[in-house]
Amino acid sequence: MTTQLQSAEQLSATTLLRFATAGSVDDGKSTLVGRLLHDSKSILTDQLEAVEQASLNRGQEAPDLALLTDGLRAEREQGITIDVAYRYFATTRRRFILADTPGHVQYTRNMVTGASTAELAVVLVDARNGVVEQTRRHAAVAALLRVPHVVLAVNKMDLVDYAEPVFASIAEEFTAYAASLGVPEITAIPISALAGDNVVEPSAHMDWYGGPTVLEHLETVPVSHDLTACHARFPVQYVIRPQSAEHPDYRGYAGQIAAGVFRVGEAVSVLPSGRTTTITGIDALGESVDIAWAPQSVTIRLADDIDISRGDLIAPADDSPAVTRDVEATVCHVADQPLSVGQRVLIKHTTRTVKAIVKDIPSRLTLDDLSQHPAPGQLVANDIGRVVVRTAEPLALDAYADSRRTGSFLLIDPADGTTLSAGMAGASFAAVAEAAAPAADDDAEWDF
Repeated sequence: MTTQLQSAEQLSATTLLRFATAGSVDDGKSTLVGRLLHDSKSILTDQLEAVEQASLNRGQEAPDLALLTDGLRAEREQGITIDVAYRYFATTRRRFILADTPGHVQYTRNMVTGASTAELAVVLVDARNGVVEQTRRHAAVAALLRVPHVVLAVNKMDLVDYAEPVFASIAEEFTAYAASLGVPEITAIPISALAGDNVVEPSAHMDWYGGPTVLEHLETVPVSHDLTACHARFPVQYVIRPQSAEHPDYRGYAGQIAAGVFRVGEAVSVLPSGRTTTITGIDALGESVDIAWAPQSVTIRLADDIDISRGDLIAPADDSPAVTRDVEATVCHVADQPLSVGQRVLIKHTTRTVKAIVKDIPSRLTLDDLSQHPAPGQLVANDIGRVVVRTAEPLALDAYADSRRTGSFLLIDPADGTTLSAGMAGASFAAVAEAAAPAADDDAEWDF
């Protein structure tokens, strides 16, 4: 059984990587993504022909590879990325889900969306400009979202004569800043997305650089996580009671395992009630199994007829999250309307949605220098700040540092269902969390 679990973990870890790109306007994100798709032969012939024709219509001799990702008309007209563009491609070594996120400060919330599920973030810097305010902002967002791997792609090296000192200076400044935020791994790569240097193929102009190309790093970066070490969590999505002649007494709880592993015979708690019972069966794809792990969708059967409904959380009896009605968290405000103290909201956590009120907004974060603006009273679009929310019903909430899935939530406008803020429970940055807790081994703190 252990071999079965390990092989499944190895398959999921080595064949799929979710990553996001970020950078200031005109740093070349879309060109990098286009170059990556083009040089790895991951685009169709008709797509390339359409890009070539569009480039000719603009008077450009060479294809503008940025058009492969900037799909909105406004993006093409302005030459900037506005919305998150998802691209799916594969090489012989790994499959990829890429989120190309906007670089403009007013679209910071879009980067939060794209990077929230990413295992790696590629932050672009223009070699001529170096680390700017938006670069620090993107590094801070990656740290807040606990993205475990960050690549600094120093772009447009061809415009600085491929000078090693320019790259070294930028890499040193960025690495020191990102490390201070608690980013566990930073890899710097000098590139020219327009010319293709060090994107897919090694550059002939930078023999002083002996590291991997962007694609090589993406193909080989370790994203394996020991599923058995994660805190097991199962949000109930649906209660199955057929009450048919064939299954008169069947009662199962269906959903997707958010993290960890569940086994038949294991003692579990049902939260927020706290009742304990034992797993008597697990059904997956119409068959009974003895073990199941994230992110499988399964139906769990329990020994006792406990009052369980959608939104309840099943967790190991000896490893359950705390149940609370007072949520302290960092939020990124994504709505155009502000979030204010005293405002009534809905909080959606896994499959559970409850009423809540914003009790306090202690501070707003200034991402360029990480200073705290105390008691702002409200958060506006793209603001990141600390909030205290009081819920009408208890929530079984993990710290975001322990689990990105069960430590995250959304604040929703109860009037029209608009998403107001994306929240991360617990401490803001990894460095803050680590200062208050013993150091973990390897990547134990990262839960996917």
